[in-house]
Amino acid sequence: MIRAAIVLPFVLSGALLLADASAAETPAQAREAQLDRLFKALRAAPDEQAAAMIEGRIRALWLDQATPAVGLLMGRGDRDLGNDAPGEAIADFDAALDLQPDFSEGYNHRAVARAAAGDYDGAIRDIEQALQHDPRNFSALEGLSHIAEHQGNWQGALDAWQKALDIDPRTPGGLERLDMLQKKLEGEAT
Repeated sequence: MIRAAIVLPFVLSGALLLADASAAETPAQAREAQLDRLFKALRAAPDEQAAAMIEGRIRALWLDQATPAVGLLMGRGDRDLGNDAPGEAIADFDAALDLQPDFSEGYNHRAVARAAAGDYDGAIRDIEQALQHDPRNFSALEGLSHIAEHQGNWQGALDAWQKALDIDPRTPGGLERLDMLQKKLEGEAT
C-alpha cells in the first residue's frame, strides 16, 4: 500500500506532462500532423475512390490554412474562374496573397487562373512558389505537367507528372497519362 502511494504520484505527474504536451500543440502543428497522416494514407490508398476521399480532405486542410479574409477572397476567385473570368480571379488571388504571402494554395489557384488567361510563365512562377511553401502539393505538380505539355516540353511534363504520382499514386488516369507522356518523349505517336 505504501509503495503504491509513492509510485502513483509519479505515474500521474507523467500522464499530466503528456497531456500538457499535446495541449501545447498549436493548430498549425496539429494540421501538419494530420496532413502527414493523410499523405501516408494517400500513398497506401487501395483504389482511386479511397484516394479521392483522402485528396479531398487534404485539399480542405490546405484551404483551412487561410485566414477568414483570405478564405473569402479565395472563394470569390474560384467563382470568377468558374464564370470564365480569369482576370478577375487573378485580382482576387493577388489580394489574397497580399494578405497571406505564405499561403501555398493561393499561389496554386492563381497559377490556374494565369494559365486560363494564357500567362504560362506567370503560372509556372506561381507553381514554383506553391511548391516552395508545400513540396507535396500534387495539384500544383499536375498543373505544371499540363502547362509543360501545352508548351511541348515533354520531359518537363513527364517529370512533373511522375513527382505528382509519387505523392498521389492513385490519381485518376495517372498511369495512362504517364504512359502517354513517355511515348511523346520517345517520339511515338499517341
